[in-house]
Amino acid sequence: MTTTSSSPALHTDITVLKQLTAIRLDVAIWTARRKLSAADFGNSGLPPEKLASLGSKRVCNPEDLRIFAALKARAVALLERTGVRFLGGWAIPEAQTSTVVRELSRIGIAFEDAKAAFLARYDEAIRQWIADNPGWESLIAGSTVGVDTVRSRLAFGWQVFQVAPPRAKGKAAAFSSALTTEVNGLAGTLFDEIAKSATETWRKSYEGKAEVSQKALSPLRGLRGKLTGLSFVEPRVMPVADLIQAALVTMPAKGPIGGMPLAALHGVFGLLRDPEALLSHGQRILDGEDLADILRDLAMAHRQVEPEAETVPAETDNNTPDTAPFADDTVPTGGPHLDSLGLW
Repeated sequence: MTTTSSSPALHTDITVLKQLTAIRLDVAIWTARRKLSAADFGNSGLPPEKLASLGSKRVCNPEDLRIFAALKARAVALLERTGVRFLGGWAIPEAQTSTVVRELSRIGIAFEDAKAAFLARYDEAIRQWIADNPGWESLIAGSTVGVDTVRSRLAFGWQVFQVAPPRAKGKAAAFSSALTTEVNGLAGTLFDEIAKSATETWRKSYEGKAEVSQKALSPLRGLRGKLTGLSFVEPRVMPVADLIQAALVTMPAKGPIGGMPLAALHGVFGLLRDPEALLSHGQRILDGEDLADILRDLAMAHRQVEPEAETVPAETDNNTPDTAPFADDTVPTGGPHLDSLGLW
């Protein structure tokens, strides 16, 4: 493997703000919890508050509220696939703003529909919860809240805005400096997020398996889409996306993936899970090193150190999870194309 030279530090110029849109979620979910009080237990001789504090009680079945948490998670996943954490929200490519907002609107409609359905049966839900917990009727009934209170605590919204540095005069200079610091950290945050997602995918779909299904390629395509969309954040982002593409185009078009193709994927995931290695390999590609050589090195290095894998059948491709609405779930035809890398 080629010796890695030192790479310049990560730095994102403030001018990238012109290509980014900031989005913040504003989602409220009623927890159906009320604080327990000593009075709830009568004369049970509870310890003093300085020694122990009481927890909370559920006044409604948590299953009735699961849909709201699921919809919030869906919105977060959408923004995570597209953007990078920034200023308490996400910075997403301006070119993808319309697509993301349309999907957020669909999630918002689903949230409002679920809210209306829940509020319509709220009283019945409370009665059922009381019936499901015999012996604790008074504890629950004495802690419920009205439907209007619940309505005010269930909300789904978001804000879309552009960020620009203030004119550097007087106190504005300090504000501009703080914003510049936040922007400078975008590339580092992006590589950290890629590493986290790659680690989660590795553990779920690759670790200990002698072969994987075609479905296991979908998260890798998603990571490539995120990097491609944010390629303007730092010069070494696009080379990493190109390396992922180089691996994807060598995969078999159908059927399980094993042997050297899987070794190549293992090598790529080993790289993606390490932000420092990701940065150095991006620099190597920028410096002119051939993608085929790097991918071959990654595959061979994995073959040399991998333990004997557990033979786990590849998952079928039924019910393949949806990818981001703006991401193409087929292997792109553009970019570097490697027929075999001499690996198989």
